[in-house]
Amino acid sequence: MSIPLSEPSALDEGTLRVIPIGGLGEIGRNMTMFEYDGKILIVDCGVLFPEEHQPGVDLILPDFEPIRDRLDDIVGVVLTHGHEDHIGAVPYLLRLKSDIPLIGSGLTLALVEAKLKEHRIKAFTLTVTEGQEERVGPFDLEFVAVNHSIPDALAVAIRTPAGMVLATGDFKMDQLPLDGRITDLRAFSRLGEEGVDLFLVDSTNADVPGFTPTERSIGPVLDQVIAKAPRRVIVASFSSHVHRVQQVIDAAYANGRRVAFLGRSMVRNMTIAEQLGYLKVPAGVLIDYKKARDLPDDQIVYMSTGSQGEPMAVLSRMANLDHAIEVSEGDTVILASSLIPGNENAVYRVIDGLTKLGANVVHKANAKVHVSGHAAAGELLYCYNILKPKNVLPVHGEYRHLIANAKLAQDTGIPEANTIIASNGTVIDLKDGVARVTGQLDLGFVYVDGSTVGEITDADLKDRRILGEEGFISVIVVVDAATGRIISGPEIHARGVAEDDSVFDDVTPKIVAALKEASGNGVHDTHALSQVVRRTIGRWVNQRLRRRPMIVPLVIEA
Repeated sequence: MSIPLSEPSALDEGTLRVIPIGGLGEIGRNMTMFEYDGKILIVDCGVLFPEEHQPGVDLILPDFEPIRDRLDDIVGVVLTHGHEDHIGAVPYLLRLKSDIPLIGSGLTLALVEAKLKEHRIKAFTLTVTEGQEERVGPFDLEFVAVNHSIPDALAVAIRTPAGMVLATGDFKMDQLPLDGRITDLRAFSRLGEEGVDLFLVDSTNADVPGFTPTERSIGPVLDQVIAKAPRRVIVASFSSHVHRVQQVIDAAYANGRRVAFLGRSMVRNMTIAEQLGYLKVPAGVLIDYKKARDLPDDQIVYMSTGSQGEPMAVLSRMANLDHAIEVSEGDTVILASSLIPGNENAVYRVIDGLTKLGANVVHKANAKVHVSGHAAAGELLYCYNILKPKNVLPVHGEYRHLIANAKLAQDTGIPEANTIIASNGTVIDLKDGVARVTGQLDLGFVYVDGSTVGEITDADLKDRRILGEEGFISVIVVVDAATGRIISGPEIHARGVAEDDSVFDDVTPKIVAALKEASGNGVHDTHALSQVVRRTIGRWVNQRLRRRPMIVPLVIEA
């Protein structure tokens, strides 16, 4: 759904304004802004990981433009759980103002603080637990336990005089979770009785029928695969998936193997999880990966990052023979995670590379080694029937997910007019139980590229794609400043266009003739002459070589 760009009017007294800044139409960058009585509350602040058409980009941030000039009005940032798509952009927000309070559960804040330490930022934090209520500025917050693929996830109810909003964060309704912590449907029911005016609900699996399988069902499969593995086992998963790592440790221990963590984020996050008691590790099971190489191959399990095919992650480097641990015939590799949309090609390249090296690659398509952390359609229907919200704003998902989620809400009796399919930047005002769209901000992607933030533009990425796909041609010509006569050149060099630069011998006379004609018509400006060169060689390359490379002409006066 496309809402025309329009600046919202000034916020009316007694009205709550809600602006999704990221997470709509995408899997990542989750961030929502709530404004009441001149104060701002933010829920989540995550990153999006780049796709193949965004070469060189490390991370993609939410566009902070709506809050950039209002940092002093922010009373807090509520973080629902510790996944990167919900906390990864926090350091970049706190670079703008370091004393914005962060509110979240113990594990969530511990993971955030470890990230902030790398950015040399000391945060102001408030640790909360399920059932706790806090007043933050004009917002009364209540935190509700929800089950997800990371411990300590929380939904948050936000109460203002304008009405009550319930934001689920990411959740599912696993009835047999590893940690015994289920989604608190009793609290959901109580909030429903009170009256939920706006329900912001996870949409990732809204188009998946039925119920998401329990995490516990993965354990026997991992145990079976590890038991049958003749040599080393390498398991790749998200570096924050504590429950999945727990099951790998349990299966390794049951089969007499030790476990070594690979990847900086995996080591960091699991160390935190173990220290806080979320990860239970039997004595003597963990071993440093350097020492692990001295163990017999059938006594080790490596737990690594790289399940999404990230170029610099451990698994990709193994597939490219660029890691100290070299995968070889008889090794078993388990990809214990889902495919984030956009990463499919990268993941399959890694699978192919590992298979070529002789590994037996086990993944979601050929074994039950992953279950989702998100509620499927059946679970969402339960929530709608329990809560009976007046208005629904599907969040966290691509557009097909948002639309599927809205349809589920309508199936339970919520009017179509009360289900809002929004985009990042859609302005929604809530008052007296009525939610209405009042504007649409123009928000874009903010790219992190090495040490630069927000400097890379879509035009730069287009240039990179052209360079990577079509090649590069430079043309240097020296002309007489007075007469415009060519003194030297054209000198043509190319990369990624042809085997030999001699292929351009045919176009050289055409460039000379074009420059001579332009000079004869009184054109002596070097920029204008450069454009003559660009057009001439561009037409020739397109017709002769069927290519559209980047062309950089340089006309120099002497």
